[in-house]
Amino acid sequence: MSKIKISSRFQNDVDFVLYPGNVTELFRMLPDKFVKLVVTSPPYNIGKPYEEKLNMEEYLSQQEEIIQECVRVLKDDGSICWQVGNYVHNGEIIPLDILLYPIFQKLGLHLRNRIIWHFGHGLHASKRFSGRYEVILWFTKTNQYTFNLDAVRIPQKYPQKKHFKGPKKGQLSGHPLGKNPSDVWEIPNVKSNHVEKTIHPCQFPIELIERLVLALTEKGDWVFDPFMGVGSTAIAALMHGRKAIGAEIVPEYVQITHERIHLAEKGQLRIRPMERSVYDPNTPQKYIPPKLVEIKSTTKQLSIFDEDLMKI
Repeated sequence: MSKIKISSRFQNDVDFVLYPGNVTELFRMLPDKFVKLVVTSPPYNIGKPYEEKLNMEEYLSQQEEIIQECVRVLKDDGSICWQVGNYVHNGEIIPLDILLYPIFQKLGLHLRNRIIWHFGHGLHASKRFSGRYEVILWFTKTNQYTFNLDAVRIPQKYPQKKHFKGPKKGQLSGHPLGKNPSDVWEIPNVKSNHVEKTIHPCQFPIELIERLVLALTEKGDWVFDPFMGVGSTAIAALMHGRKAIGAEIVPEYVQITHERIHLAEKGQLRIRPMERSVYDPNTPQKYIPPKLVEIKSTTKQLSIFDEDLMKI
């Protein structure tokens, strides 16, 4: 099995570029129109250890600079998926997707879906209803874009349902490969008992990114995450034969990303399966256990030796 080729600076002939620094520095290395999918969850400006809390105008200005660069490096048939929640100030919530939408619109992007990511666990509120969803804004650069629906279909709710009249009367009415997953996704968030949990406080579940990678890219495409965190985007991309690129400013997260990639190379990284439904205690027999991921390089041998390759 060939090892995943990782570099700390941009190279087109590696599997994964992980820049250990600010994404604005990485952007200077990147050519125009080369990534197929940008997918990320930016800082929410709520004072997490990896972010500096700004006033809202400064935050949106910072986001706009990054989004502009993401649009620059995106292919014409590519997509941007910006996953955000709410900014909370003095008990009042401000939906970040509403504030960010005008930036994407001004840059000429087309909103295809406002996907609701619903999860069952989180902080409990006492003066409002507890928040149990976040939003993924899916934009395309043009009207010609990749969308592989068959790759992400889910089981039909009523697989034996049939047409009751017309020329197809008596035939199964659902698509044989399953149904469209819709724009409301019920996927558990990564909390303390989640099989993928690391030290990151706001970690992506890999299956969330898997669905976007499979639907919006082809094998060999580049998937870019400007805020890489602990590497969930990279793992989802590499699992399915795509390449990954991103930046991360927290050294501990960079280290964890390398460790997770190395575990996956050995077939020892445990993840929650994408096909596993949310646990129902009334039907425990339907439980699907965690699975082990194995990834391998799909690139050719490097022609120039990179001294940073696989360096952690």
